[in-house]
Amino acid sequence: MTQSAFAVVIAGATGNLAKLKLVPALQKLFDQNRLGPDPLVIGTGRREISDEDFRNRFDLSAPFADNFFYHRNIRGIKQFMENRGPFERVVFFLSLPPAAYSDTAREIAAEGFGAKASIILEKPFGYDLDSARKLNTELTRFFDESQIFRIDHYLAKEAVLNMLVFRFANSIFEPLWNGRFVESIQINAIEQRQVEDRCEYFDGAGIIRDMVQNHLLQLLCLLTMEPALSLDSDDIRNRKIDILRVLSLDKFHRFQYRGYCNTKGIHPKSKTETFAELQMSITNSRWVGVPVLIRCGKAAHRTGTEIGVRFKPLPRILYNSNGSLEPNCIIFKIQPSEGIVLDIQSKIPGSDNGITRSSMNFCMRDSFWGDIPEAYQRLIHDALRGDRTHFVSARELETAWDVVSPALEQSDGDGFPELYEPGTLPVSRLALRWIDFDNYFSECCR
Repeated sequence: MTQSAFAVVIAGATGNLAKLKLVPALQKLFDQNRLGPDPLVIGTGRREISDEDFRNRFDLSAPFADNFFYHRNIRGIKQFMENRGPFERVVFFLSLPPAAYSDTAREIAAEGFGAKASIILEKPFGYDLDSARKLNTELTRFFDESQIFRIDHYLAKEAVLNMLVFRFANSIFEPLWNGRFVESIQINAIEQRQVEDRCEYFDGAGIIRDMVQNHLLQLLCLLTMEPALSLDSDDIRNRKIDILRVLSLDKFHRFQYRGYCNTKGIHPKSKTETFAELQMSITNSRWVGVPVLIRCGKAAHRTGTEIGVRFKPLPRILYNSNGSLEPNCIIFKIQPSEGIVLDIQSKIPGSDNGITRSSMNFCMRDSFWGDIPEAYQRLIHDALRGDRTHFVSARELETAWDVVSPALEQSDGDGFPELYEPGTLPVSRLALRWIDFDNYFSECCR
């Protein structure tokens, strides 16, 4: 297969996702000659739009715009494509509401696209475990699991990909990556924005469905999984499933920012959580006894996603005879600025034995020239190549839904979440101490 045999069909091509993410990613790939010299991009939708009007919706270079076409609906698109030459690999990106996935997959299959075609789906993949299983069953009526690419764009972020390199390409860290040395694992994913233009979707989902079940559990799996036999997609995904199978939810607390129910489009008595904190445990030999803390939500005091690994305290000897030294931490900064911080203790110059906290910082933007690729660039390119490493399998999806089911059952019950003020973090109800992620946010990689 040559690169010139690539074709991409965007179902729902007149929506915001295509304009803001998909087409800019395709333009970048074209500029980098990663789509080949003559790729085909077809947008589909219900409305009748000319090719010229469709091209004018996007910021396209002149040579790339010539490869853009519009076709109303899915029916007849195979013949439309064959009139422009044979394409050995065709990817359908379903930029559609999840309720339309099954019907669209059926229409694509009815057109006669076989093993050469793949479909890419955006989350949410179901509303709970039962609906996820139903969706997977419906999709596999028309396509083999190997042809289905479920996007979790966090998996293609460069800072996330770098976590595996950090663990498995540096011999000094892996021997410490276990419950003998690690006190706790903490994931912090907060944003200043309130619900804003996502009211209808978010009020029916909540932050646990929107963030924890997918993005944050995927981060946790990559951080804690056993070494894979290879970088093959099945090996990596199987190791992640191994973690999900022994992951349990021990405690959780739900919060809602004050004024949420006064927002247009939100039910005035909504019980939807806008913030949640969870304590989990991984019951395998590597991580038994190590608490996993997850905190995420909206209307916080800042925006950022970080993962912290806090090591156990030093014994009370030598420089820590009074127990005052803070434990060492490693902080993975996922967004908005990508980097890794190793928190250490060092001597204060000129003092006898004065000790102060210091940091060894790796900032991705300072270390590498050029733009850091956006997640959709990698995901689209991987799907065209048939590489499923950074996509979510059906087994991963269903196992993750099973993990968070206790929290979802409560959020769908009678209890209302605890209120907090916009622009603040809710007061933690967990007995364990959170890492002060704000310190790491303010001093490096900004």
